[in-house]
Amino acid sequence: MTAAIESAAPEADARAAAEGDAGFVSRLVRQPLTVVCGVVLLLIILAAVLAPVLSQYGPLEQDLRNINAGPSGDHLLGTDQLGRDILARMMYGGRVTLLGMGEAVIVCTLIGVALGIAAGTIGGWVEVVVMRGCDALLAVPALVLLLVVLGIFGNNEAAAMVTLGVIMAPTLARVVYSATIAVREEPYVAGARVAGLTSAQIMRRHILPAVTGPALTLISIVAAIACMAEAGIGYLGLGVLPPDPTWGNMISDAQQAMTINPWMLVPTGGIIVVVALSLTLIGNGIRDAYMGRSSGSVKAYSWRALAPTVSQEPDSRLDDVEVRTDRRNLVLSVRRLTVTMPRGTGEVPIVDDVSFDVHPGEALGMVGESGCGKSMTISGVLRVLPLGARVQAASIMFKGVELTSLSEHELNAYRGRGIGFISQEPISSLNPAFTVGHQLAEAVRLHQRVGKSEGRRIAQELMTRVRLPDPEVVAKKYPHELSGGMAQRVAIARALAGEPELLIADEPTTALDVSVQAEILDLLRELRERSGMALILVTHDWGVVAEACDRAVVMYAGQVVETADVRPLIQSPEHPYTRALLRSSAVGITPRQNLPVIAGAVPSPGSWPGGCRFASRCEFVQPACTAAPIPMVPVDVDASARCILVALRDQVVAK
Repeated sequence: MTAAIESAAPEADARAAAEGDAGFVSRLVRQPLTVVCGVVLLLIILAAVLAPVLSQYGPLEQDLRNINAGPSGDHLLGTDQLGRDILARMMYGGRVTLLGMGEAVIVCTLIGVALGIAAGTIGGWVEVVVMRGCDALLAVPALVLLLVVLGIFGNNEAAAMVTLGVIMAPTLARVVYSATIAVREEPYVAGARVAGLTSAQIMRRHILPAVTGPALTLISIVAAIACMAEAGIGYLGLGVLPPDPTWGNMISDAQQAMTINPWMLVPTGGIIVVVALSLTLIGNGIRDAYMGRSSGSVKAYSWRALAPTVSQEPDSRLDDVEVRTDRRNLVLSVRRLTVTMPRGTGEVPIVDDVSFDVHPGEALGMVGESGCGKSMTISGVLRVLPLGARVQAASIMFKGVELTSLSEHELNAYRGRGIGFISQEPISSLNPAFTVGHQLAEAVRLHQRVGKSEGRRIAQELMTRVRLPDPEVVAKKYPHELSGGMAQRVAIARALAGEPELLIADEPTTALDVSVQAEILDLLRELRERSGMALILVTHDWGVVAEACDRAVVMYAGQVVETADVRPLIQSPEHPYTRALLRSSAVGITPRQNLPVIAGAVPSPGSWPGGCRFASRCEFVQPACTAAPIPMVPVDVDASARCILVALRDQVVAK
């Protein structure tokens, strides 16, 4: 069996999609609705700016023979009650309305962005003063303040629009402040501070580019509000006075002549609707482009469509060994697992055609460099993937149950209870708002269906079982109060809450010092011996594999390149990548001896070569290696390797 899905894009198409998806502007222009709205706005602005050139009538020129006339060849949008051309007045009136809108947007942008970035970056008393000032200004009724300004300055529309920009600046400042707070915690900003960059340099080089997307989204909304506000001022007769046209006072004229010439309301009101709607839709497009979405399809933006999906159908490609294997006796059996992620308008494979088995009580190590797809393989099995991911597999069978046929709700019955999981970062997997004991007890009650008191008792037993000192004290602590080793033990305890038959540990010792790492490995080994559960250990450390695993799966660039029992794999690896990876390990190296390194880097998804993916870094590469995809070649009963030189093993070893 294998999954039925559209094939992945060819290498060249995937690379082109990756390059095209890199820029904010390129994503923005791939949104058809946004482009159309932008073109409409541009045409309206050009018509207003070039009104004296494009219009054959002046804004005050009258044609007394055509009063309240409808659209005609001489007057494309008709005339008003004084015989003035409506199209000409809209073009000239747009100059006033769009200028006022621009004044409000510029003032709002300059004040809001400057205050938001300054408060978020500098912090301290600047943050307090700015944000409290924004709170105070937001409490002032905007309409009342506008009327006061118009009363003081007379019908000075510029003063009114500048005031409107000031009124809306706190809202923009809040948005920019929130985005800045998120960015200033990033390591690269801390690195910039350590490098000696001033606050002004950090704001300009690092903060401003990061907040541009959210700021532009709100600025487009501010522009739409300013357009309608200017029209409202004109409609009330508080701005530019007739007979000089603005879109607002033209609506007032149309309202007065509504019983005689109702058509006037269509173009005069319609232009404001078109501008405001276009600005709003452009804001939505900016938001989507900033978030990395570039498709023009509404379906592509829905949460349901973006949810990870899995598919499967019969397939005749299973080899003889796979057919003969009684997979019902296995704890986990994965066949031809592929995980793809959306990129641009296509998909890029992250994990490619991965197969492996886990026997009862066995410890399987998944080893390889960072970026080889180890963690994504596990995520694909558990179906815990980023939005938009697609899982295809011939089969993912757990204890005889085909997981690919289960719905999300049905799969939840196996997560935690049948398959326990320990993430790479135990602290981040714990909720900082609740104590450790509460979170462990919650997991116990969910999986074992017990009451609160029994759940707390079992939670303390689990903490004792994972060798946490003073379980009662630890249970009352919050995640941030734990050391790295304690947090890892808590994560193991929570993974054991459902009494799983398979425990998956994703890099459980990476961030720990050597002594704590040894304790965690010893704990995992003891838990296996006590309960008989199977273990999948994801790691890049051969020392961990040698100490804690029975078999190993070596991955490179999304593929399994070798699988065998740990002892023969370490003693006589078949694949050149496994051999190079072992040579570069510190295990068994004489002190003061330089470690050999593997030249080059793991190719990124979307740029995988068509043949052997390790060929560019391999010392034994031959022309045949890059000619076609390399299949897995059996080496022994339980061992295989993805290398054409396996058949020429003697010559390779001699070399």
